[in-house]
Amino acid sequence: MSVTYATEERSRVWLTKVPAITATFWVIKVLSTTIGETFADYLTVNVGLGPLVTDAVMATVLATALMIQFRTRKYTPWIYWLCVVLVSIVGTQITDFFTDTLGVSLYLSTAVFAVVLAIVFVVWHRQEGTLAIASVDTPGREGFYWGAILTTFALGTAAGDLATEALSLGFRNGVLIFGGLIVASWIAYKAGAGQVLTFWIAYVLTRPLGASMGDLLTQDKQFGGLALGASATSLLFFAVIIVLVVREQLLVNQHGVKVKGSGPAGGYRADYAWAAAGLAVVAAVGLALSATHSPSSDSSSLTVTDQEAPLPGQSGSSSRAATSARKAHPTTRLGDLTSFATIVTDVQARVAKNDLAGGKARIKGLEVAWDDAEAGLKPRDSSKWHQLDGEIDDALTALRAGNPSQSACSAALATLVSTLNKFDGI
Repeated sequence: MSVTYATEERSRVWLTKVPAITATFWVIKVLSTTIGETFADYLTVNVGLGPLVTDAVMATVLATALMIQFRTRKYTPWIYWLCVVLVSIVGTQITDFFTDTLGVSLYLSTAVFAVVLAIVFVVWHRQEGTLAIASVDTPGREGFYWGAILTTFALGTAAGDLATEALSLGFRNGVLIFGGLIVASWIAYKAGAGQVLTFWIAYVLTRPLGASMGDLLTQDKQFGGLALGASATSLLFFAVIIVLVVREQLLVNQHGVKVKGSGPAGGYRADYAWAAAGLAVVAAVGLALSATHSPSSDSSSLTVTDQEAPLPGQSGSSSRAATSARKAHPTTRLGDLTSFATIVTDVQARVAKNDLAGGKARIKGLEVAWDDAEAGLKPRDSSKWHQLDGEIDDALTALRAGNPSQSACSAALATLVSTLNKFDGI
């Protein structure tokens, strides 16, 4: 009898490590997806760690967080959601590694991750006899649970990129499509479809929904976004997540079981109210901040450092002539690339004077601007975007070499500015 009691107690304690699937659960999940993606990009580009170092750092931090999660004896919201954010980052990085580094097509990577997820579910079911979230009550089941979550993030990234980039749906349509599919899965659940199936379908879809939502808020208005920028969006989402997770932390009892009816903060109605309030804050603050940003134009899209005076030897008339020459090109789907060409031309001038250190410092602005505009440009013409992305990488590599060569830097920059001018769609 004591053995039975111990088994039941252990199961009950492990069960508390998985949160209740409520409205706030889904809101935190979607917002944390965007936080994960923008933070990884910030470390890679803005901080300058590069993809390999960022991947290694994030994988190490995730492993540490999961160790803490597995060692806890009850559901602890801040640890659980930290793991979700980190899994979001690493899952995205896995897909990006296959797509950007190895050149695997999004069609193939989406299919591969779908097969991997199916295998995880099959092995999980054969080993444990169930896939129900409420049955994640042993270390083995929790291991399968996190393995499935990691795979869903990789699959969601690949499927989302396939829809918004390869199929050129764009992030605005992405928000509508993926949000609509999640609603459809909820309707199917209410109509009697299996809870496990509809949960995991919705879980996969939250990844591309969160990414599309983040792009909608961060991208410049010329790309169809609200021009909040990655920093403002991340801070906004992070603030809402903190409030909702703190509420989750307050709504657990000594065994980690979420209290549904204790006090005004508990109950499903209150949960819906908090979830709706979180979304309302995101929408209201986002629209208010967006109203302060005007759409970028040929000159306003440039930063202060982009709008420098002509360097010695480069007159204002020659600069205007170069801009006019770019505008003479036929319209392409990529649109206005003037701001990028301006930076490259500036770097070229510095390299021509053998100021390689100055060129290296200046090209950082191109790297950041190109990364910020990726979600808006890439869906317009993926093949041309990839060509430019590769040529930008070549220029960065040449200037950041241990012993950079002036001739190598000049050649890489000449190729890049030629392609920018050719693809410019003014």
